Amino acid sequence: MRIIRQVSYIMATILRNLFFLSLVALIFPACTRPQSPSPSDTISNRTGSSDTDLSNDFIPDGLASEYGFEDSGLQVRDHNEGITNGKYGDRTMLTGILPSVYFGFNSSSISAAERSKLQQAADYLNDHASAGLLIEGYCDWYGTAEYNLALGDRRANSAREYISTLGIDANRIESLSKGSLQAIPGLAKNQSFQDRRADLIILE
Repeated sequence: MRIIRQVSYIMATILRNLFFLSLVALIFPACTRPQSPSPSDTISNRTGSSDTDLSNDFIPDGLASEYGFEDSGLQVRDHNEGITNGKYGDRTMLTGILPSVYFGFNSSSISAAERSKLQQAADYLNDHASAGLLIEGYCDWYGTAEYNLALGDRRANSAREYISTLGIDANRIESLSKGSLQAIPGLAKNQSFQDRRADLIILE
């Protein structure tokens, strides 16, 4: 009788161990199976960008729609549209009076460091009641022409809206996107910062 109990105990122990090993064999492959890359992982691998870079700028040419950055439907146009012989419409353009506002990569947000430039523009408009302002939005060479046209539009309008919060009538401010039509191609991201900007041009 004692031998039967010992044999039963041993058999039960063996069965428990076999069950445990079978369970581990089923669960372990599921845990170690490679996961499909997320959109941001895929872009990072293709471009060498980090997640931080992606939050600031880059949508590779041809990948905008795939990762939710659809082209806006805006038409690529001549970058001098509305501008003739130094005039925007019937108003004279005065360049070099106000500094350009610079943006992060793929961003239309006004950084704290750039807000004083928009305050300077608001001060000028307050001091010159007849003057208007044209804001031209620019992008670097990364991304599709259509996407950059939309991004340039967002940059120009972001600056326009910020100046409006400083007490300037929005009707005095015009915005125009030039996208990446004037960008210098082939530059690294840290070299192309000058193309990620909004130019502030006085209209008289």
